[in-house]
Amino acid sequence: MIRLLAILKKEFIQMRRDRATLALMTIMPLIQLLIFGFAINTDVKHLSAVVFDQSLSKESRQFIDSLTATGYYDINYVVTGFKEVEDRIQKGDAKVGVVIPPDYASQLKHGRPTQIQIIVDATDSTSASSAISTAQLVGQRKSQEILIQKLQKSGASSANSNNPPIDVRIRPWYNPDFITAFFMVPGISGTILTLTMILLTSLAIVRERERGTLEQLIVTPLKPYELMIGKLLPYVLVGYVQLTILLGTGVLVFQIPIEGSLLLLYLLTGLFITASLGLGLFISNVAKNQMQGMLMSFAILLPSIILSGFMFPRESMPKLFYYLGTILPLTFYLQIVRGILLKGLTISYLWGQIGALALFTAVILTLSVLKFKKRLE
Repeated sequence: MIRLLAILKKEFIQMRRDRATLALMTIMPLIQLLIFGFAINTDVKHLSAVVFDQSLSKESRQFIDSLTATGYYDINYVVTGFKEVEDRIQKGDAKVGVVIPPDYASQLKHGRPTQIQIIVDATDSTSASSAISTAQLVGQRKSQEILIQKLQKSGASSANSNNPPIDVRIRPWYNPDFITAFFMVPGISGTILTLTMILLTSLAIVRERERGTLEQLIVTPLKPYELMIGKLLPYVLVGYVQLTILLGTGVLVFQIPIEGSLLLLYLLTGLFITASLGLGLFISNVAKNQMQGMLMSFAILLPSIILSGFMFPRESMPKLFYYLGTILPLTFYLQIVRGILLKGLTISYLWGQIGALALFTAVILTLSVLKFKKRLE
């Protein structure tokens, strides 16, 4: 018993000496709990919507106001052509398109049924389901209001509810059968890539230091940036091998469609892999030992999975966590991989995501080189 107590005392003393690791072990669970608790929300509200109102009447404005009043639709774009609706949805600026016909008001006034198109980005079935059910409910309510008004004017006791005045026509794009795997599998591919890339490189410099081989590298004529590049390149190849395996499995097993250019996907994946490797190298330069490197990696990986929109729509997150997700490379890569595979997007639609990844890569690699230089000095 005394020997056991001596060992316990020794372990607690070592833990107290490594204050950085102790802080990570105690603070990280609290941060993870707060992120998971606030960010996970399957009730998706405030979906960005684009409206093409060809009627421009009081009745059409009332229908749009009814959609907004539900809290599920945010009318962020009002356009004057169907092509603009298509562009907004393809870019991801809007999740829903509302198209009101030019004869909407006149049809209602003459007692004839009219149609409203609700175009939904169905790549994410959760967001799409919320948009569809809300639009259908609003259409039913507006139809009931019109029928009640008609009854009051005519004095009749009942009306034909089988032919509602407003017919909400749903047009799901990109994933019309609402197959969950189409949304999840590309996301899993990006998550696995960032997981393996960060974990592999987050221990690279630390491992060299603990083995005593870092000093041998330092005395060579290698410059810091050359050493960083040398550390990165083998893992870039590993990342491409992983991507090929994941894509092949997704297509053969889950029948994931490939609507866009595979060459473009591979080129942009190289940028994402470099960004993830750079983040791992920065962790490796900051961490004092492999335990710290592992804990720091998980401190970044777990929030990335939640805040990037891999499992839960980012639109349902509180604003703070939504904006935190915009600093993660995985967020932009998921938009790229889903956009190319499911929507067939070309590079002209992806410049925003490419710029964000390029900026992140440049910043994190520069910080890694500077941190490594400081260690050498």
